[in-house]
Amino acid sequence: MKVAIIHYWFISRRGGEKVVESLLKLYPDADIYTLFYDEEKYGNHLKKHNVYTSKYNTPFYRKYYQKIFPLYPKAVKSLKLKQDYDLIISSESGPAKGIQIDNNAKHVCYIHSPMRYCWGFTQDYLNSMNILLRPFARFLFNKLKDWDTTTIDNVDLYVANSMNVAKRVERYYNRKAIVVYPPIEAKLFEEPLDLKKHKEFYLSFGAITPYKRIDLLVDCFNNNGKKLIIIGNGSEKEKLQRKAKSNIEFKGFLETKELEEFIKGAKALLFPGEEDFGMIPLEVMSFGIPVIAYNKGGALETVIENKEEISKSTGIFFKEQEVSSLQSAIDFFDKVENKFNPIWIRKHAKKFEENKFLYSFSETITNLLK
Repeated sequence: MKVAIIHYWFISRRGGEKVVESLLKLYPDADIYTLFYDEEKYGNHLKKHNVYTSKYNTPFYRKYYQKIFPLYPKAVKSLKLKQDYDLIISSESGPAKGIQIDNNAKHVCYIHSPMRYCWGFTQDYLNSMNILLRPFARFLFNKLKDWDTTTIDNVDLYVANSMNVAKRVERYYNRKAIVVYPPIEAKLFEEPLDLKKHKEFYLSFGAITPYKRIDLLVDCFNNNGKKLIIIGNGSEKEKLQRKAKSNIEFKGFLETKELEEFIKGAKALLFPGEEDFGMIPLEVMSFGIPVIAYNKGGALETVIENKEEISKSTGIFFKEQEVSSLQSAIDFFDKVENKFNPIWIRKHAKKFEENKFLYSFSETITNLLK
């Protein structure tokens, strides 16, 4: 069976890219198509595969890949499939599902979310922009939304990464989606847990973009003076660094080993955004570390809060994206921190291990092709 995997871009290695790497274990001979591919930043993870890129895959466009959203339809149009494939898999929270298919290949879209620029989160992006640019940006977002609507029926089957995203697919695309949770690497569960009790800082890591709400963490920890480590890069980083007090440290991108040391040393992961699913909380839970999360979105499917029996909790929720609500959750966490059970937390995370994803996705494809 000839398989092509379409993914919006390979610039950094985040959740969506890890899903593609898992899919390549099922389809090791698959060809890969993408709008932008930065081999130097991404590393050797795709070296054994044919990777085809759009005509916009230049250093300039890669640098501004998140800001050139009006060009996404043209970039997708420039991606030409090199042969007649039997199966097309688009890995999608951008424009990948719009790939032109000229034969009767089945097209499965593993969807991380309908494009946030267009569906449900437009205002979040607009709020992060200069007020003078917002009317023009809104016009461009609406044009992209119109184009995205034309690609909905290019897909035979939607597979959502969470119940949360499946509901969005039904609401915005009027299509049903099967749910297959994304893969958490098996090797994360192999190391013995570090059960040391004394931990000095809270942790945030991931992309520093508007909807992740890292600004909320900075405001909260500017007030409370507690130590916060923020790992990752993104469009909001420089602005938040200027705003942050000395108790907040920005570490940028870290290699895996160094990142894992920070996870082991953390009191808890702070997860203040409304995520589609969110693999990072589960990756942190694999180290036995609890999570303080906003009570909305994908976190509701991964974080278990049991205030009556903390030893059977994986974290604490806060209800509003406000400093006072987050601070109340942190205050409660400080009182019960030593009651969390790292072994129980890891056991919960293991339910999302990669093998379960591979089995469920493979079964889904088999049933479709039948």
